[in-house]
Amino acid sequence: MFLKKFAPSRRAVLEASVGLGLLLAVLLTCRFSSFAAVAASVRANTLRLHVQANSNGPDDQLLKFRVRDAVLETAGRLFGGEADKAAALEVARASLPQIQMAAEKAVAEAGSRLPVRVYITNMYFDTTGYADFTLPAGRYDAVRVELGAHAGKNWFCVLYPGLCLPAAGGEAAYPTPAEQQLIKEGSPYEIRFAALEWWERVSGRAE
Repeated sequence: MFLKKFAPSRRAVLEASVGLGLLLAVLLTCRFSSFAAVAASVRANTLRLHVQANSNGPDDQLLKFRVRDAVLETAGRLFGGEADKAAALEVARASLPQIQMAAEKAVAEAGSRLPVRVYITNMYFDTTGYADFTLPAGRYDAVRVELGAHAGKNWFCVLYPGLCLPAAGGEAAYPTPAEQQLIKEGSPYEIRFAALEWWERVSGRAE
């Protein structure tokens, strides 16, 4: 009788459960919002390099990698020490002719006559995992190199910060510790990377 008198009612248990659920939802929303804000900052502070092959045939894929190597070698001489992403974007705009020439030379030396187009664009990328870092899904500014019909598999990396440039020597980094932590510690954020990619798609930002 004593235990029954002081036992919590079903309504009290239900209210407590709902309250805890709402609290958990608020905490998770706040954490995801913070994650999404840092991811947006990463996207804003990144200039990517995107090379797309003519097709998925073995010769076209091999040509894609030859062009990649030539473009990276040229970019390594052009980029370095930029104060911020805006400065890197200006270097990219001024350097498009040199990048175009490097890509065309690689194509010609491979015995191909495929046309090459090099330009700067803003495009959507899925979550991308590299050996040492992960970039969140979303729209990025990019130097895009299209080979022929550009209907084959891509190769992409980062011009600023110079994470793909040999001259960077592993010293390239994002402006804030939060951005650097996000890209370097991809595994603990795996679910949030997936959630962010889903949100980018359902919100129409992936178009």
